[in-house]
Amino acid sequence: MTDQPKTGDTKSEARADTKSEARADPKLLEILVCPVTKASLTYDAAAQELISKAARLAYPIRGGIPIMLPDEARQLSDDEMKA
Repeated sequence: MTDQPKTGDTKSEARADTKSEARADPKLLEILVCPVTKASLTYDAAAQELISKAARLAYPIRGGIPIMLPDEARQLSDDEMKA
């Protein structure tokens, strides 16, 4: 028996690491538009979001997959709209 502490399910930890490191395909990002306004989107790599200033929404990217559902999008604040 070893004296190493248990850290949990290593398979779950590996999946979590993979999801956080996944990046969206740049070619896909070029063709996506806002589903509400059909306006172009801006990619925010740091936040992993696609920004629609026309709709004042930020669509999340999870595991490298853009979630283009208005109900899943975050409302942009006035400060974010100025940036």
